Amino acid sequence: MRIIRDYQFVEERDRGASAAIGNFDGVHRGHRSVIDLARKAAPEAPLGVVTFEPHPREFFAPAAPPFRLMSAAARASRLEKLGVDKLYQLNFNAALSGLTPEDFASKVLAEGLGLKHVVVGADFCFGKGRAGTAEDLIRFGKDLGFGVTIAPLMEYSEHTVSSTAIRQALSDGRPRDAAAMLGHWHRIEGTVIGGEQRGRDLGFPTANMSIDGLHPPAFGVYAVLVDVLDGPHKGSYHGAASVGVRPMFDGDHPNIETFLFDFTGDLYGATLSVGLVEYLRPEMTFDGLEGLIAQMDADCAKARDILANA
Repeated sequence: MRIIRDYQFVEERDRGASAAIGNFDGVHRGHRSVIDLARKAAPEAPLGVVTFEPHPREFFAPAAPPFRLMSAAARASRLEKLGVDKLYQLNFNAALSGLTPEDFASKVLAEGLGLKHVVVGADFCFGKGRAGTAEDLIRFGKDLGFGVTIAPLMEYSEHTVSSTAIRQALSDGRPRDAAAMLGHWHRIEGTVIGGEQRGRDLGFPTANMSIDGLHPPAFGVYAVLVDVLDGPHKGSYHGAASVGVRPMFDGDHPNIETFLFDFTGDLYGATLSVGLVEYLRPEMTFDGLEGLIAQMDADCAKARDILANA
């Protein structure tokens, strides 16, 4: 998959794609249906996705709480697995956000990227002030020479499948509902960083990762499926993970600490993808380390049972 970051300097080989347009945060089932329609609309053309970095919401409200379901790198990895040939990851800045809907269609989609066909969701809005609608895009496409397909919104349990609904499910400690909308386990990806090694001292050595910039799921302990993506221990494992601030030790900065079952080795610097399967319990404090260790033993036993059938 090729990643193109500027619509003004596009090589000829990267033009002519049939592309889905959107933010694709989480790459959920609704996103995948839009991508599938782009694939079917022009099967002879390269399959593309047009998205933006930073996320427009981050651009307009940089001080807002973290909300992203996945980083740009994790999104690109997921899109590549779906068979996307061209990822147009456009730099979202003042100039791009200031384009009128008509200018976005003409300067970005037609002249810049040279798209053959575009697919958007029924609720798609674009251009300055989000003034353009999916119906406007159909009209512009007819004038500018590209086809347009509007994808219907997808529903789950009487609710529209959306990144917002997935965030809410995760905030509520419902990772299985989030997974039903995503079409895969919600995963937190990142590099293993150094910690205070308290887990090692307690007999539960953990791989620590930052969740900075990501929407935090409900704080607590989860049964997890772990993929080590690189290094000598590359492979898939079962485990238990704690997401939160470690109240037992007066922590104040949230992260995720993952204990891999039946694993020995050094994971510092490795890239992990931690899939949240089931929420076991909220964060707790204990009268002493003995109570904490007993609870961790119980958490791991419960997680093993759950993951045996995951």
